[in-house]
Amino acid sequence: MSQHMTDDQLAEYEEKMAGDDFSNKAPRKAKHFWPSAKRLLGLLAPFKAALVAVFVMNAASVLLGVYAPRVMGQAVDVIFTGAMAPNASVNFDRLRTLILIILGLYVGSSILMWAQGAILNRLTMRAVFDLRERVEAKINRLPLRYFDTRQRGDVMSRTTNDVDNIQQALQQALSSLFNALLTVVGILVMMFAISWQLALVALLSIPLTGLVMAVVGTRSQKQFTTQWKATGDVNGHVEESFSGHDVALIFGRTDQLRDEFAKRNDELAGAAQKAQFLANSMHPIMQFISYLSYVVIAVLGGVKVASGRISLGDATAFIQYSRQFNQPLGELAGMMQMLQSGVASAERVFELLDAEEEPSDTATAHLNNPTGLVEFKDVSFSYDKETADAQPLIQPLIQDLNLRVEPGQTAAIVGPTGAGKTTLVNLIMRFYDVDTGSISLDGVNINDLSREQLRGHIGMVLQDAVLFKGTIMENIRYGRLDATDEEVMAAAKAAYVDRFVHALPDGYDTVVDQDGGSISAGERQLITIARAFLSQPTLLILDEATSSVDTRTEVLVQHAMNALRSNRTSFVIAHRLSTIRDADVIIVMRDGKIVEQGSHADLLRKRGAYYEMHKAM
Repeated sequence: MSQHMTDDQLAEYEEKMAGDDFSNKAPRKAKHFWPSAKRLLGLLAPFKAALVAVFVMNAASVLLGVYAPRVMGQAVDVIFTGAMAPNASVNFDRLRTLILIILGLYVGSSILMWAQGAILNRLTMRAVFDLRERVEAKINRLPLRYFDTRQRGDVMSRTTNDVDNIQQALQQALSSLFNALLTVVGILVMMFAISWQLALVALLSIPLTGLVMAVVGTRSQKQFTTQWKATGDVNGHVEESFSGHDVALIFGRTDQLRDEFAKRNDELAGAAQKAQFLANSMHPIMQFISYLSYVVIAVLGGVKVASGRISLGDATAFIQYSRQFNQPLGELAGMMQMLQSGVASAERVFELLDAEEEPSDTATAHLNNPTGLVEFKDVSFSYDKETADAQPLIQPLIQDLNLRVEPGQTAAIVGPTGAGKTTLVNLIMRFYDVDTGSISLDGVNINDLSREQLRGHIGMVLQDAVLFKGTIMENIRYGRLDATDEEVMAAAKAAYVDRFVHALPDGYDTVVDQDGGSISAGERQLITIARAFLSQPTLLILDEATSSVDTRTEVLVQHAMNALRSNRTSFVIAHRLSTIRDADVIIVMRDGKIVEQGSHADLLRKRGAYYEMHKAM
């Protein structure tokens, strides 16, 4: 992305990167918790019927589990009455029946709980699967501007870490919250049925619990948001460090990268520690409230039994209910922490899903067999100065640019860093749309063509060869997916790929990845040229295509390039003037404007900007 900036702007940008612009930026708060939580639950909307079944089974499980202590109290009364009453004996038949009922209640409750858990897990996994597909589809619809102004690591964190955290929140928090709420209601009903006075004592713990949840929950939400943002910053730094590892080694910047990582990692550790401290403090506080309530109820219950106002069995059941009553309250607090974390992640994912997409195509034209006439008329363009929640980038402008490249011509674009060379070809490919003016292909405004149709006429060979994990055959076929093996091999032969493929043990079935594996940079470049051959483009974009190629392979690359450019309109971006001397027209750009254009010989005779660049070689 820095290729759009001038040298001064690049220096300013690097200075910002070295500072605390990103890592020390004030953390964003989850400003819309309830709307985000509602939207998070909306992920389960397509599974309403199954969700109702889950809640019904959950309610039945809670009902059975809540009723069991009451039956247990009856069993205690049977034993106590039989053992303590004069001339009485324990009714073992009644006791046996009650024990079987208790076992049946607990077994039924457990089976229902297991069944609803299994169904809910399947639902949440399906919902998160759909969410991942939406995120993937969204990324494919986002404009280049979105990725130009954001750290890739942060985008990756939203699509991986945050989505995983959403899945955990839905799987665990949703079921536990509903279960805990039903349990609290069911236990309250049973406690009031036994003794409303003792029930009121038990209720005193609720305000204390609510106060703890409100205070700790609000603070932890902010910390979880900070934690997930810090995670994205660390991922962004790691991704940048890995991709530029060789450069860091060459310039001796590994210590600086390590210090920067340690700094960001410390920030992540600090945010995570604060978030987890608040989350973990919830349980002991809730347990203390539970023990306090339990002691008071046990004492008052004993007094009531002694005075004969309730039976020993009812007192036993009530004490058990009081223990169970505080347990779901503690679970509610814990699950709220998990839900807070999940909502913080959901808000980050929803921000991505809500990001402005590439404008819809308004295709009104169609091109059949274009010849490749490209014309810029009064084109002006500027990048966004700043995008919300994005890295600030000051981008160069293209102003009132006029250019005409005839069919089959090779137009070489040269100029200092930040002159607008890459911007020019980005506009041709409609990665960005012009602000004013027009760009036409064979007299048709490219804005009247669909992006898919336009890009179908364009082939590209980048400075850094981009390969995908797969075989060499699959990587070449990426240029045209319906191509036969014979067509792929013909393209490979035209690009001299066959010269080194036959030396590989698996030939065209050799598996490569983004780093190329065992093949050289030049060989990777030849594969991308073969891919361009296969796509049979009308226009060709060569972005500094030989600047990273080894000397031995450069001759092959140049031959392949010449063959690829034959009878095709080509735009070549290069800093090495020796590679573009045979171009039909050389365009010299500076600050987004064309300052000179003509052939190599013509420009040398003018003794202008191109002459100075050539002399400095």
